[in-house]
Amino acid sequence: MEKSDSMWKITLPICINAIMSIGAYFVAVRLIPKLRDMFIKANLYGIDMNKKSSDKIPEALGVVTGCVFLITMFLFIPIPFSDYIFNNVNFPHNEFVELLAALLSICCMLLLGFADDVLDLRWRHKLLLPTIASLPLLMVYYVNFNSTLIIVPKPLRSWLGFSVDLWLLYYIYMGMLAVFCTNAINILAGVNGLEVGQSLVIALSITIFNAIELSGDLWKAHQFSLYFMLPYISTSLALFKHNWYPSSVFVGDTFCYLSGMTFAVVGIIGHFSKTTLLFFIPQIINFLYSVPQLFHLVPCPRHRLPKYDRETEKLNMSVAVFKKSDLNSLSRLIMGVFRTFRIVKWQEDKEGTVTCNNLTLINFVLLVAGPMREPTLTTILIIIQIVSSLLAFVIRYPLAWVFYDI
Repeated sequence: MEKSDSMWKITLPICINAIMSIGAYFVAVRLIPKLRDMFIKANLYGIDMNKKSSDKIPEALGVVTGCVFLITMFLFIPIPFSDYIFNNVNFPHNEFVELLAALLSICCMLLLGFADDVLDLRWRHKLLLPTIASLPLLMVYYVNFNSTLIIVPKPLRSWLGFSVDLWLLYYIYMGMLAVFCTNAINILAGVNGLEVGQSLVIALSITIFNAIELSGDLWKAHQFSLYFMLPYISTSLALFKHNWYPSSVFVGDTFCYLSGMTFAVVGIIGHFSKTTLLFFIPQIINFLYSVPQLFHLVPCPRHRLPKYDRETEKLNMSVAVFKKSDLNSLSRLIMGVFRTFRIVKWQEDKEGTVTCNNLTLINFVLLVAGPMREPTLTTILIIIQIVSSLLAFVIRYPLAWVFYDI
């Protein structure tokens, strides 16, 4: 009887959350087309550079699904605590504060993402703002847990011992996780459906991981994560329907910021931040590949979108053109390594003018597979995300047992 009561306590709030999430999907999917003209009238629109038409496409529609997501979560707040309220037992203030702090951080990033879409903030602001937004979350983690121990892999235990206390470095890592998650999705973008598609795969991967771990000792942390993931997935599916090729709306930086902070929140509060990072393998690869341009070791154009061919209606690699003499020694070393492994297309004329593909995973796929239609490119990139998630599960379970005995 006690076991069934315990399972009911775990699953009932999740079931209610799932029902509310289904409702959120239908609200969002109908609300988005109704608000298109409002965004265009407010000059929040763009032109799809990968299409022949020059129709105005409303920008930053991620704020709509973000608001539906937050409203769903606000309405859900009493549900996990109803048993304590009606039975007048000790109220779990620490869990309540965790939920509010998580919503505060996500709400801040939704606001800052929309501000970025409207004001076009500089990159240094995009790095600073997620750090500030994660502070309430880190403070709650410090007050409620303050666990900064990490288990050392078996091959290193003879030198470092069974565990190491990272102390302040662990908080720096969690703050950097929030910065990385919010920006990593943003820089792997530029074709219809990609931002939402990759985010949905990550969210579904986290949800599957939470479902697996619900039977473990940390079931509360994974239950907490599912509270956020289910409404996030439902509202993102509504946005994906309108953002898939040919896109009728653009999601904007608002959606990327919202998504990244949501993943960081559940990873930090749920005590699986390292596992969360495993689901970002394509984003990590894209970031490492983009480093020379992101840090201006190699000239970086404002837009690194694929180049649209109007005759074939296919996408080609976009390129950066610069003088080889403008590169410093570090830039030449890095690009020399890239050229050795043949992961860039490098063309150099007699005058020393270099034509090189822009360093993004999108352009790399086009480099390997050749020109293709936009929906095909997006599908390939989402498949890469799915395969990477499967690899993440292999690392998290079979390999974790090998290295950690867990």
